[in-house]
Amino acid sequence: MSRPPRPEGVITRGTTAPNRLRRADRWIVSVHGPLLRRADRPLVVDLGFGASPVTTAELFGRLRAAHPRVEVVGVEIDPARVAAAKPREREGLSFRLGGFELPVDRPPTLVRAFNVLRQYGEGEAWAAWERLCAGLAPDGVLVEGTCAETGRRATWVTLGSRDAGRARDRRAVRPGVSDPRTSTGVRPGVSDPRTITFAVHLPSLSRPSDLAERLPKTLIHRNVPGERVHDLLAAFDRAWATAAPQSVFGPRQRWVTAVELLARDHPVLTVPPFGGRARWRLGEVTLPWSAVAPD
Repeated sequence: MSRPPRPEGVITRGTTAPNRLRRADRWIVSVHGPLLRRADRPLVVDLGFGASPVTTAELFGRLRAAHPRVEVVGVEIDPARVAAAKPREREGLSFRLGGFELPVDRPPTLVRAFNVLRQYGEGEAWAAWERLCAGLAPDGVLVEGTCAETGRRATWVTLGSRDAGRARDRRAVRPGVSDPRTSTGVRPGVSDPRTITFAVHLPSLSRPSDLAERLPKTLIHRNVPGERVHDLLAAFDRAWATAAPQSVFGPRQRWVTAVELLARDHPVLTVPPFGGRARWRLGEVTLPWSAVAPD
């Protein structure tokens, strides 16, 4: 009898806590809820759930509110963590041993992978994006990011398969209108980075560039002068300083004003579901990947 394939990846620290990923979950439900509702059998993979399955269970509960038939599979490379999670299984929620190969019975509609790539090198992180996007369902998305231990600061990137993106763009782009995927920041391969989102607990924010320590691994070493992500965060800090008088109305109003100022010179997404005041008031801002993509 042949052995099952060895899971792809390495064991992470496994640090987790209740509600650590609530900001990302809230965003996923709002932005990608329609994607899940369009799918006949929506499958969501939570990759690298850590030492406790609590955040996978929370994701399951939040997604079930958006789609009553969504199935969530928590995937971990550590057999002991999978065994510890098994008692939490119920209809629609299960846990499996695996890694980047995504050991599920059909391509997932959405993969959430948080704090998984922190210990990898930049090149390895790009390769992981390639591997994961290759396993997505058509029009499926990967939400890959990093957050603080308390969940108060987070960034994440939404990616898809470039082949699926090209097919959709051919349908959507009108004659005479340039294809948005020809913009700066497109890399060869399967993975198609589309947006980057910054999310923060506003009362504890000193300045927007504090989020630099939570940049995805493909960007965190690029936060140096001359790189787009560094220029963006510096501009955001300037907008935050200019918006300081709004602090009398609270940090939320200061953040909204700073985002509006940033949008004058940077491609902040300003309409739902990715942008607009309703999202900004939550301490979020989303931009196209091209705004931060390394050369």
